[in-house]
Amino acid sequence: MENFEIRFSGSGGQGLILSAKFLSAALVAEGYNVAQSQSYEPVSRGGQSRSDLVVSRGQAAFPLSRGLDFLLILHDAAARSSDAVIGKDTLVLVDAELVLNPPKGDFKLLSLPFTETARKLGNKRVANIIALSALVAHSGVCKMETLEQIVRTKTPPKFARLNMEAFEAGRALVLENAE
Repeated sequence: MENFEIRFSGSGGQGLILSAKFLSAALVAEGYNVAQSQSYEPVSRGGQSRSDLVVSRGQAAFPLSRGLDFLLILHDAAARSSDAVIGKDTLVLVDAELVLNPPKGDFKLLSLPFTETARKLGNKRVANIIALSALVAHSGVCKMETLEQIVRTKTPPKFARLNMEAFEAGRALVLENAE
C-alpha cells in the first residue's frame, strides 16, 4: 500500500493514543511517512478519544483523516463519530463487548472480543494491544515482526510479558476468525 488512513477510537484511558504511537513507529521503521493527530475530550477517563494516522510512501499531504481505510473502535462512545469518513472499502474492527451500536453500512465490519480476551489474560487494560495486533494481522499494513519489536522495546519491563501475551492473543483472534 502506498497511502492509507487509520483511526483508533474509543474512550479515554483505553490506550488508543499509545497504540497509534506503536503502529506509527512500526510504519516509520518500514519506510513510511506518518502524520499522527489525536483528539480527546477534556476528561481523563470516559470521554471520547481518537488518534489518526495518515500514512504514505511519499509525503503525507494532509495530517487529518479524510477517508479511512481502517477503523478500530473500542468503545460505544466513539461508535458513530467516524461515519463521515468511512467508505465502502473501509475495514472496521470493533470490540464485541463495548461497542453495542457499531457503524452500519457497505463496508467490512469485524466484531472481536478484545476486552473479553484481555480480561482472560488478567488485565482488561491490554485490550488496546490485542486490538492493535488484530488490526495489523488482518490488514497487513506492516509486518507483524516489526510491530512486535516496537511493542517489545517501547513497553516498560514491568508490563512486557503481559503486552507480549496480548500481542499474541490479537494475532490469534484474527486467525480464529479467518476460518
